[in-house]
Amino acid sequence: MKNSLFLNQKINEMTKKASLAILIASVFSGVYGQENAGSTKISGSLDAYYRFNARKGNNLTSFTNKQNSFELGMASLKAEHKFNKASVVADLGFGTRAEEFSYNDKGTLLALKQAYVIYSPIKSVKLTMGKFATHIGYEVLDASGNKNYSMSYMFSFGPFFHTGLKADIGLGDKSAIMLGVANAADHTTIDFLKNGGEKSVLAQFTTASSEEKLKVALNFVGNGYGTNLSRSQIDAVVTCTVTDKLGIGYNGTTTLFKPEKGNSSNWWGSAIYVNYAVKQGVDFIWRSEYFSDKKYATTPVASNIFQNTLSANFKAGFLTLIPELRIDNAQDPVFPERMEALQKTLSLPFLLRCTAFNN
Repeated sequence: MKNSLFLNQKINEMTKKASLAILIASVFSGVYGQENAGSTKISGSLDAYYRFNARKGNNLTSFTNKQNSFELGMASLKAEHKFNKASVVADLGFGTRAEEFSYNDKGTLLALKQAYVIYSPIKSVKLTMGKFATHIGYEVLDASGNKNYSMSYMFSFGPFFHTGLKADIGLGDKSAIMLGVANAADHTTIDFLKNGGEKSVLAQFTTASSEEKLKVALNFVGNGYGTNLSRSQIDAVVTCTVTDKLGIGYNGTTTLFKPEKGNSSNWWGSAIYVNYAVKQGVDFIWRSEYFSDKKYATTPVASNIFQNTLSANFKAGFLTLIPELRIDNAQDPVFPERMEALQKTLSLPFLLRCTAFNN
């Protein structure tokens, strides 16, 4: 009887998610069908992986925590429609990666990665309202947006998304600022009676060299001011195109937790990303990250962790294979299962991508 009830619940949940995807696709199709309605872009991706950990344990980062198992990461469907000064975006995700991303949500909201409206009253100003991925960090939710498949500690313990209003303001040819206000980080909706409507403050400054071979982003998110616990994160991302084959990225971030009473705590991290294109369709990517949390701000046992990840990207049409070797070395035995300090992980993910335009 319990199995039958569970099965019915899963079927109902899957039906609701499928209905949501069909509804959004239908709306975009209807908009596209109107004359002079603008342009529509529909894109999708699917990623899956096999992971083996030599210590038979799991790591402390997001999305890839299954041992000796074939796993679906996420199936995504994104629809974008532009017309005149406005555009709308609906981005759906199904699978473990999407559910961990929207970990505070329930039901069909789990499948809604992003949904927002953009309006540009003038060329240099863009207003965005809805649910959108965070501006913090080097890495992103979708596997198709990263060169490494596994995630860094900085991504895993930073915010994933924001629901609110932001303004992007151009300051010239290559520089811009972003200012915004949103719900508490990683909350699509807020219960005012429970938390008083806690809000986040968002800010970003971006600039680039004349040929955009060097790009810099300085980011900020502040949460919980005036509550029992405030959180402030400062983040920097730098990317540099050294040659046609060699690219280097850097991400440094720190987060301060300040309770109303008691001592403050913080964590910080720093990572370098090196991408080398051997030839068309073959890239090697090395990520080296140092993560420090000696005050129990995030990890189960306070420690410093040094992780190195070597990934290869083999691309053939819509398909990308990403064999990956990762080594995590902690100062203390913090990793689950065996509570050890060293982990070696081998992963074999694959990624499928597809994009379609309608004008």
